[in-house]
Amino acid sequence: MERRLKQAGYEVATYPSALHLLVNLPTESIPSCILLDVRIPGLDGPGLQKRLAELGSTLPIIFLTGNPDIPTTVRAIKAGADDFLTKPVASDDLFRAIEKAFAHHRTLRDLKDKLDSVRARIGLLTPREREVFELVIRGDHNKQIARALGCTERTVKAHRHNVMEKMQVKSLAELVSIAERIGIRA
Repeated sequence: MERRLKQAGYEVATYPSALHLLVNLPTESIPSCILLDVRIPGLDGPGLQKRLAELGSTLPIIFLTGNPDIPTTVRAIKAGADDFLTKPVASDDLFRAIEKAFAHHRTLRDLKDKLDSVRARIGLLTPREREVFELVIRGDHNKQIARALGCTERTVKAHRHNVMEKMQVKSLAELVSIAERIGIRA
């Protein structure tokens, strides 16, 4: 398998055991995936999949098995496996699954990068701007916000303007959408 992948131009890292993989987690900074046999000594494939998820790994997993059974396949897919292939697997099928997993990983990384960027912009807000931000996305009007914070409407407008600039949005709808994407609810 390693030789076949290298001949096709893939960069390949192999691990002698599940524990070795867990101790030497691959980087997630480049599109990658894990090819994982269902039956491996020690911790089996689905068990390793679970441990990787617990460690926060987002690397897509493609399972390979010589003895497919429906319950194991269903559990692996429900747990987030990208694909489940039966050995012997044709090179074209394997490469197609890998490329699909790479695309999935790129999408996840891009989304994570965008969310991290939004969180960083929220981190730039002053404590007062953060209060205004939370009240604005809740749907409060400037007058209500001023009353709640004990300041003037003019001050609220200034803070609201700063929030919109720091969050790099042009509309209230964009602000609310961004807040929802990172889990801040109105």
